[in-house]
Amino acid sequence: MAPQEPTRRLGRSLGEPLSELRPPKTGELVARRLRRMIVEGELKEGDSLPNEAALVELFGVSRPTLREAVRVLESEGLVVLRRGSRTGARVTVPGPEAVARPAALQLQLGGATLADVYVARSAIEPPAAGLLARSGDEERYDALDAALQQVRDGVGDTERFAVASALFHLRLVELSGNRTLAIMAGLMYEIILRQTQSAVRASARTASHDDVEELNDRAVRAYAKLLGMVRRGKGDQAETFWRKHLQVTEGMILEGHEATRVIDVLD
Repeated sequence: MAPQEPTRRLGRSLGEPLSELRPPKTGELVARRLRRMIVEGELKEGDSLPNEAALVELFGVSRPTLREAVRVLESEGLVVLRRGSRTGARVTVPGPEAVARPAALQLQLGGATLADVYVARSAIEPPAAGLLARSGDEERYDALDAALQQVRDGVGDTERFAVASALFHLRLVELSGNRTLAIMAGLMYEIILRQTQSAVRASARTASHDDVEELNDRAVRAYAKLLGMVRRGKGDQAETFWRKHLQVTEGMILEGHEATRVIDVLD
C-alpha cells in the first residue's frame, strides 16, 4: 500500500479535501482561551475584559488579532462591546434563548413538523422524570411542586393554564439534573408553548366551560401523580407513567396538526 493511501482515506472519511484542513488562526486560539476563562468562571458575567493593551501583552499578539478574537466572542454572545467614552468588552452569559432561536430557525429551514417536535419531547421527558426521581433531592421536588401549583392556579384561565402547563414540562427536564436534556427541552419550549396555547384555545371554543375545566383538572391530576412517584423515588415507574401520559395527551394536542410545520407555529 502506498504511504499516502491512509492519509487519503482519512481525508475522504472527513468528507473534505485535505487542502481545506488548516490549523486555527491565532485569533481563534485567543478566542478559545478567553472562552474557556468565561466557561470556567475566571471571567464572570458582568466582568469587563482587561484593556486592549493588557490583553495584547498577555497573549503576545497584535491588536488586530486580539480584535478578531473579541469579535468571535461577540458573535457567540459571550461579550458585549461597549463603544464610545467607555470602550471595552463586558462578559455576558447567554441564556437558553441564544441557542433556541437558531435551533428553531434550523427546524423551520428543514421543514420540521409538530409531530417531529413531539416525538423528540417523548424521547426526552420520560428519562428526565426517572432521573429526577432517582436524585433524592427534596429541593428539586419542591421546585416541581411549585410549578405544579402554578398549573393548579391556572385551571380556570385558558391562557394562564397553557403557559403554566408548558412550563411544568420544561421544569421537569431542567430539574432532572441533566444539562444536555435541559438544553434540548429549552430548544422546544417556545414551539410546545405555542401549540399548547393553540390547543387550549381550540378546546375553549368547541367545548363547554365544564368540559374544559375537566380536561385541565385531568392534566393536573396526572402532574400530581407524577410528582408523587418522583418524591417516592420510583424512577422506573415515573418514566413509564410519563411516557404513557405523553402518548395520550399528544394524540389530543396534535390531532389534525401532525403535519403542521414549525414555521407555521412560530410565524
